[in-house]
Amino acid sequence: MSQIDISELSILLIEPSSTQQKIILRLLEQEGISSIETVNSGAEALESIKSYPPDLIISSLYLPDMTATELLGSIKNDHEKTTIPFVLISSETNFSALDPILQSGIVAILPKPFNAEHLTQVLKTSLEFIDPKEINLEHYEAENIRILLVDDSLMARKHITRVLHNMGINKITTANDGKEGADIFGGNSDDFDLIITDYNMPNMNGSELAQYIRKDLGNTFIPILMVTSETNEAVLNQAQLAGVSKIFDKHFEPNKAKEALSELLS
Repeated sequence: MSQIDISELSILLIEPSSTQQKIILRLLEQEGISSIETVNSGAEALESIKSYPPDLIISSLYLPDMTATELLGSIKNDHEKTTIPFVLISSETNFSALDPILQSGIVAILPKPFNAEHLTQVLKTSLEFIDPKEINLEHYEAENIRILLVDDSLMARKHITRVLHNMGINKITTANDGKEGADIFGGNSDDFDLIITDYNMPNMNGSELAQYIRKDLGNTFIPILMVTSETNEAVLNQAQLAGVSKIFDKHFEPNKAKEALSELLS
């Protein structure tokens, strides 16, 4: 469990609607949180973060001057602030609208409307980013786990790498797409304990990478964890048939990630 209490969090809330602001503030205050700054736009948020970086950012998707995706991109360009957890509040269901911000490595999406239980769970997840604990495995020491991370999104690679580092896992080799991942693994298959891969990538997607490893290389034992925002059941089923060991949501939340790694490396 985290040593930080939810009530100790400092939160930046970015919400242009005064009505929505009041609703969210009330729920946050019910959690005992008193350090909350509210702003209406992305520009105001960037100024606030520059002066007083919060523990957690909660933002609507559509702001008057930019989207949350653009805001998160600006925040991540500032290396000193790339570790601030970011929670999106949105009623958006369109995959093409949500996929860019999912690729950027947000903690969670809170639907509109959401209740106190949803908020509590998201706040607990955020604490895992802020005050992480190392992973404990029966057969591995965290510092000895060797991972090949394959994703064409730089932001996604940074996000997943940060979560892994917080678990005590530092031996991470990255590849920019499936083809590069296949080349790296094909020449050094004994150098890795786990592969983490995206699905949608140029040159070779995650399913094709899994199929190459299982059939062409004949490696049936290395765990392959697919981290993807893909929701098409047919596509995901095909990935499992190709040899993917487990499919994981693109949020890559620390608690769930630890559970997945514990299962795959047991």
